[in-house]
Amino acid sequence: MELELGDRIAVTKEGVRREGVLMPSVSGHVVIKMESGYNAGFDPERSAVELVAKGKAPMVPTPPPLPRREGLAKVSILSTGGTIASKVDYRTGAVTSRFSAEEIISSIPELLEIANYDGRVIYNILSENMKAEYWQVLAKAVASEIEKGADGVIVTHGTDTMTYTAAALSFMIKTPVPIVLVGSQRSSDRPSSDAAMNAVSAAAVATSDIGEVTVVMHGTDSDDYALVHRGTRVRKMHTSRRDAFRSINCHPIARVNYRNRDIEVLGEYRRRGEAALEVREKLEPRCALVKYFPGAEPDILDYYIRSGYRGIVLEGTGLGHVASDWIGSISSATEAGIPVVITSQCLRGRVCDRVYDTGRDILAAGGIEGGDILPEVALVKLMWALANAPTVDEAKRIMMAPLAGEISASTPTTV
Repeated sequence: MELELGDRIAVTKEGVRREGVLMPSVSGHVVIKMESGYNAGFDPERSAVELVAKGKAPMVPTPPPLPRREGLAKVSILSTGGTIASKVDYRTGAVTSRFSAEEIISSIPELLEIANYDGRVIYNILSENMKAEYWQVLAKAVASEIEKGADGVIVTHGTDTMTYTAAALSFMIKTPVPIVLVGSQRSSDRPSSDAAMNAVSAAAVATSDIGEVTVVMHGTDSDDYALVHRGTRVRKMHTSRRDAFRSINCHPIARVNYRNRDIEVLGEYRRRGEAALEVREKLEPRCALVKYFPGAEPDILDYYIRSGYRGIVLEGTGLGHVASDWIGSISSATEAGIPVVITSQCLRGRVCDRVYDTGRDILAAGGIEGGDILPEVALVKLMWALANAPTVDEAKRIMMAPLAGEISASTPTTV
């Protein structure tokens, strides 16, 4: 019996029969994808394998034109790929990104009750392939939609690097309308997919009064409500849970009830129309995020200095410390005109390099305290500051001042 990838087969082992689609395997085992969406592997010498049906190339219908309804807001959906725009590719067994914006809308008909949509694909990638130059293209695309009259913009995005992109858009665009990033932890063809609820909640926010860059994702592991997070204050906190995203060092802006789409405000935000559209999409990509660990050698910093990097974000311990033998390298970077921004590996709280001798030495060497900014947000902000400030000293000043809600004067102790 000759089996091919994509064939539907049955595997019987110890009297238990399981059906699924034959997937690739590098171990010699028979691997199938079951209806549950999960893969299972079997030793062919201990299992009975039978062909149920030959595989067929999936037919991908052309989505119908998007309907228009009078009286609804106009929302643009810009697709960059990710799991929310993905299905399982049965040729490889992997989740691949291949939905257009129109396909996302047609697969979630509830969206049509909220707004009229225009959609286009900016990128069709998984989010680990995102880079600074892609953020620049995306920022200009978002601004173009706003200039054409969009009442809100939704950006579909992979969850793994969504926080970086949200931060980038937050610094590059002052927006008069909602800009909402949304993704899903599980592809839309899985029974446990979170794609529909997240997309519907994002559409509700895109037509709301929240005139900021936000991330909208599940608030719990159930389909009850989504949370609206500020684009510079959110982090993915779990690899696979549907409620993986959390606001850090602040409360979420709002909560979206999935059943009735009501939005309950939880924190302060900039309102629709309070800012005029302004786009400053320049970025300096030669910036690095360095995580300190016990025993790490300072030549890590020396490498970035020699390699022509323009800025470094240093993720230190606790209050923002590194070993004393790193002080010289921090000083060398500063003398070379390379800002070194100090952040903490602790997600909650803020750095303070004035308590212990090491911290004071870091400041004396030119280290810049990052307050309670998240390390990845500090990296993106540093890219933006170095590209847009007229001098390095001005870029340093920018790093210590809040621009998009990324730094607070005092960090709450209850979040």
